[in-house]
Amino acid sequence: MLVVIAILGILTGLAVPALKDLGKSNVSLSASRQLLDDLGHARQLALSQRTTVYMVFVPTNFWVGPPALPASTALTNLADKQMTGYTFVSVSSVGDQPGKHTPHYLAPWQNLPDGTFIVHQKYDGTVFPAPPGWLQEYNPGSAVTNFAYFNIPFPTETNAFVLLPCVAFNYLGQLAGPDGQTLATRDEYIPLAKGSVSPALDIGTKTFVLNTAPPGSPQVLENPPGNSTNISYNIVHIDALSGRAVLEFQKVQ
Repeated sequence: MLVVIAILGILTGLAVPALKDLGKSNVSLSASRQLLDDLGHARQLALSQRTTVYMVFVPTNFWVGPPALPASTALTNLADKQMTGYTFVSVSSVGDQPGKHTPHYLAPWQNLPDGTFIVHQKYDGTVFPAPPGWLQEYNPGSAVTNFAYFNIPFPTETNAFVLLPCVAFNYLGQLAGPDGQTLATRDEYIPLAKGSVSPALDIGTKTFVLNTAPPGSPQVLENPPGNSTNISYNIVHIDALSGRAVLEFQKVQ
């Protein structure tokens, strides 16, 4: 009986870490699937409404500007969506008069699953250090650059226009270039990471800190460290010409 109990204890000790890793892997796959589905939804909205649709992402310190945004409930509600939140916006509609556009938010703001986020290099303008091998296989001679920034009314459709990171689809369902209409000159790559993005909180009031960086900057942690660039990476690849998104992954040899 003691031998059986000891064996069961050993098996349990071996199984628990594996189950934890499986849970983390499922979260990563769930985030990838959600992002793929919503990119497809944004593309379909552009096709059906015959206009450019922007999938708008929430960067860090979005309230700083320029221009600096006035404090509001709508702004505060986005503090916990830094690097994880997004929505769909059109800035014009079929039938708009020349020079007069009617912006529309086409969905509520939403988040990627807990424990996942889009890597910070997509927002800060640096070149993403691509994992060894994948660029050669999928996109020779290229690199994962930051998001393109477009003028979007923010944080609601009645507010002033602000430069925000976006993926834009034109009326043909293609990735749109800087003018929001013509074909983009490159494919888009969106790397995902496992970990946490913790918004800055005021210790006394337990409210979000919305002020100049760095005091209001969120704490961003990859868990395990470097998982966005190692063998477990997940990168969503959007083809510029077709506008279709697929998941790139490391092939195990």
